[in-house]
Amino acid sequence: MPEILPANDSPSIGELNEGALHASLKDWVARPGDEMEVQVGRYVVDVVQDDLLIEVQTRSLSSIRAKLQDLCAKHRVRLVYPVVGEKLLVRLDPDSGQELGRRRSPLKRNWLHLFDELVYAPHLLEHPHFELQAVLVAVEEWRCADGKGSWRNRGVSIVDRRLREVRDARLFRCGADLAALLPDDLMAPFTHRELARASGVRLPTAQRASYCLRKLGILRVVGRRGRAMLLEPAKP
Repeated sequence: MPEILPANDSPSIGELNEGALHASLKDWVARPGDEMEVQVGRYVVDVVQDDLLIEVQTRSLSSIRAKLQDLCAKHRVRLVYPVVGEKLLVRLDPDSGQELGRRRSPLKRNWLHLFDELVYAPHLLEHPHFELQAVLVAVEEWRCADGKGSWRNRGVSIVDRRLREVRDARLFRCGADLAALLPDDLMAPFTHRELARASGVRLPTAQRASYCLRKLGILRVVGRRGRAMLLEPAKP
């Protein structure tokens, strides 16, 4: 069992850096008796559940990839990652912080959007000590037109994201488990555009899914149709 940090009244570094969505998912995954914010080697781990280390990540997987690889060398590790299926946008006044209004985002996301982040570290699912728990969630995204946000958001800052509902969860213990995310009615061989159409996602997401599944030996390239790559499930 990893050594537990001494209790004190001050928040840990992990708690100081986490947003509301991260904190809510950590509470969702934790069971009675679990230890929170545990020092394991040079890392602080979100939740320790018996001999299982649980990390909740709500940002890019590229920023936590090295940590997960190091922890997997000696421990069982589960990564909990949310796929935001529905988003409610809440506008805040930049001066008072008061709510100005809210609207539902027209963008809908599904399980295949998991690959938008998994593309940064598909090899993790090849490690026998690693597993991925993907969580389909609905969130509130609090925004403020303070001029400090990115140019993509036209200067609007994303103040926080808050969990509204956990709608579904799936556990992937190896790369082969990800094959379940492919549409049942997708006829092989297929192109990236056909995968995107059948899955209800945009082409870049289908291409990222293809990249991950090919890296994990779930899909293989079998030729071309014009300039388009043709894919099919790899033989067992």
